[in-house]
Amino acid sequence: MIRTKFIYTFIIFFLGISTILTAQDKKKISIEYAGRLNVDEENYPGAKVLTRNSMQQVHIAHAGSNMWCDKAIYYSGENFVEAYGNVIVKQGDTITMTSKYVEYSGTSQLAFASGEVVLKSPNSTISSDTLYFDRIKQQSFYKSGGNVVKDSSGTITSKIGRYYMTDKKFQFVDDVVLTGDGTVVNSNYFDFYEDTGLAYLFGPSTITTEDSKTYCEKGFYDTKNKTGYALKDSKIYYDDRIIEGDSLYFDNTKSFASATNNIKITDTINKSIVTGHYAEVFRAKDSLFITKRALVTTVQEKDSVYLHADKIMVTGKPENRITRAYYNAKLFKTDISAKADSIHADQKTGITELINLDRFAPTDAFSTKRRPILWNNANQMTGDTIHLISNSKTEKLDSLRVFNNAFIISKDTISENGYNQIFGITLVGLFNDANELREVNINKNAESIFYTRDENQELIGIDKAKSGSIKMLFANSDIEEYTRLNTVDGTLFPEKDYQEKDKFLKGFDWREDERPLSVDDLFKEDEPFELAVIKGLEDYVPQENFFDEELLERINIINIKRNEIRYKNPLFTNILKQNQTLDSKDWIKSNLIIKSKTETSPINNSTAFELSKNGGNSHVFFLTPFTNGEFQFSIWLKGEGTVYMLFQENGKSYNYGLSQITLSNKWKKHVLKINKKTDNNIKIKVILSGVHLTKKLFAWNPEIIKFNNNNNNNNNTKEY
Repeated sequence: MIRTKFIYTFIIFFLGISTILTAQDKKKISIEYAGRLNVDEENYPGAKVLTRNSMQQVHIAHAGSNMWCDKAIYYSGENFVEAYGNVIVKQGDTITMTSKYVEYSGTSQLAFASGEVVLKSPNSTISSDTLYFDRIKQQSFYKSGGNVVKDSSGTITSKIGRYYMTDKKFQFVDDVVLTGDGTVVNSNYFDFYEDTGLAYLFGPSTITTEDSKTYCEKGFYDTKNKTGYALKDSKIYYDDRIIEGDSLYFDNTKSFASATNNIKITDTINKSIVTGHYAEVFRAKDSLFITKRALVTTVQEKDSVYLHADKIMVTGKPENRITRAYYNAKLFKTDISAKADSIHADQKTGITELINLDRFAPTDAFSTKRRPILWNNANQMTGDTIHLISNSKTEKLDSLRVFNNAFIISKDTISENGYNQIFGITLVGLFNDANELREVNINKNAESIFYTRDENQELIGIDKAKSGSIKMLFANSDIEEYTRLNTVDGTLFPEKDYQEKDKFLKGFDWREDERPLSVDDLFKEDEPFELAVIKGLEDYVPQENFFDEELLERINIINIKRNEIRYKNPLFTNILKQNQTLDSKDWIKSNLIIKSKTETSPINNSTAFELSKNGGNSHVFFLTPFTNGEFQFSIWLKGEGTVYMLFQENGKSYNYGLSQITLSNKWKKHVLKINKKTDNNIKIKVILSGVHLTKKLFAWNPEIIKFNNNNNNNNNTKEY
């Protein structure tokens, strides 16, 4: 008896396989191997159940792709297969996917995998709990979280991911994180190319390394070379510096960054801000170079200092930082201004040097040589080199030194063309607590011209003298007293006795028109400037829907075909004449308005229905022609609130089946089944009720099936 049963099973298996192989065309799924074939119409109507044996798994092939599994449910009429247990899918020599479960349609060539899904390509591995694979477009897609492991670039995780196999490109959306080789990249939208390792970032994004953090809302990153650039609200954080600009380039292997247009570099330790339109920063060397309207602002509690030049370089650790401004350098503070070919400021020593280079010396032997110049209140000071010495802790000026050809000039407060003048080899000045020049000592070969006045400010005469040195005390920007040492000669005559040329010492050069009186004045001698045109990334193009119209049309055609096949099966009777519609006259409405074309349906390109109440208790029902039997009512719903599905005898209040549904913003297919065994000549009707309890309600694809057997299955829900 056992042997006879075995032979019978083998014959059935052989005949089944032979029938499948001979009936298929090139588009049909083929069964290459199965350990056993069964037909189970009760649980799998219209399908063949294939299982593995102890030697090997079930082997299924289609259009150059092969699949192995422990068990398969094959619907030959629908060209559709469900695979269970240790599923392996291979496409050529490049793509391998493993999972616990796979649905695959030979018509649409769309596969759905779930349960520890892993898809491997030559350079990357995708892992997710669920994955869609469109073989026609060569794209895979997950929307409930996944990660991609890239050989050299690390691991990328995201909520939504898409892989374009032909282009070897990934698109990641929502909570994207790339981790690898000491770098972490966070972004909302992240395009990644598998071969090159190039990544494009959109939306708020950060690139974090051990030494830096880069932020942007549009950017590019080379994961192999650790270089990239950032656009739109871009910032780089280097230790004590924050770099901002319209376009930032960075090389994390060299700790180097460059910036273009509207640059702002903030030194959080030294409280300085550097601005300009092109900059380079070497973090490892603690150096900063900036040009194109370069400006350094040293923030002080009461009065900030502004330094401008064609080019500015800042080097050294914070406590030893040196600032070098060269070519047309200018300094502005409310009580001090300066101008020189080059200005050097040393943070540690507190010395600021004003220097002019010989290359700016005039070619005319009789012209005045341009020297560094310093203005303090009403005093103008020049010399070959000027040093300003400040206390780096208190941020207050301490002293002033002028080396060679020291010349100090202040305009007489009353005379229209009168100037107090002192000239000597060197000058030493001391400042008071208000940063005002209090004492000045002119040493060696001193010469002076003073406009001497009485207590009524009447001019007594012009004092002109030569001496070894001069000491002066200032008060309120006026000369309070002066003392000459080792006077050689001196005269005091009325102004009328002086010829015009005698009123000026040799080398006199009044340059008040060059004095910066505001921050804007620092730039008034600059050439007109236009920002460079930045050619960067294109704006973000949102990822097109994976389930686009073309794919949904493929699925829709399959669904129609599957329904046709299913309803030809004697096990089922489709009660509805017009499937997928609620606005036909077969559905009776009560206090209900049904609008079409307001919402896209879940799995094809048709439109769903919007249901809204128009009065009291709103509902819609369908009266079946049957008085007994087993029925199934299914419908796709989405919205807010609560609704009810039920079977009821016509004209009666007794419910044969009732399901209370809490709606969500995702489409769900809801299924309700009953088994009515008695026949009392009262027809069964299907009701969707309680619409008045909802805020929003969308419905699609109502389906009522009468079973012609006693197959009882549990209610189920499927989410998309």
